[in-house]
Amino acid sequence: MEIWINPRCGKCRSALGELEAAKAEYTVRRYLEDPPSVAELEQVLGRLGLEPWDITRLDEPVAKELGMKQWSRTADDRGRWIAAMAEHPILIQRPIITADDGHAVVARTPEAVRAVLPG
Repeated sequence: MEIWINPRCGKCRSALGELEAAKAEYTVRRYLEDPPSVAELEQVLGRLGLEPWDITRLDEPVAKELGMKQWSRTADDRGRWIAAMAEHPILIQRPIITADDGHAVVARTPEAVRAVLPG
C-alpha cells in the first residue's frame, strides 16, 4: 500500500500513526516533492471512484488564482481539473492511501485508514 502525504499535514500524520499502530506495510510518497502524473491521477481517481473536483483543495491560494470554484464539473472539463492537480499538487486532497487490493481512500479519518487495512 502507498500513502500520499504532506508531512506538514496533521491528517497525514494521524493516518501514518494509524498505519504504524496496525503494523501495516506501506510506502510513503511525499506528493508535493514527487507529484503524480496525469495518468497516475486518473488511476487513483478510478480506484477512489471519485471525480477530480471531489479531491481538489479549493481553498488553496492557487485554486483561487485559477478560479477553480467556478470551473464546470463535467466530463468535458475533467482533464482540465486533472491537469491543474498534476501541475499544482498542493491542490490534491490528502492523505490518499492506495491499497494492495486495488481500492483507495482519502484517509482523513481513522475509519477511512482502517478501511484499507488487510484482514
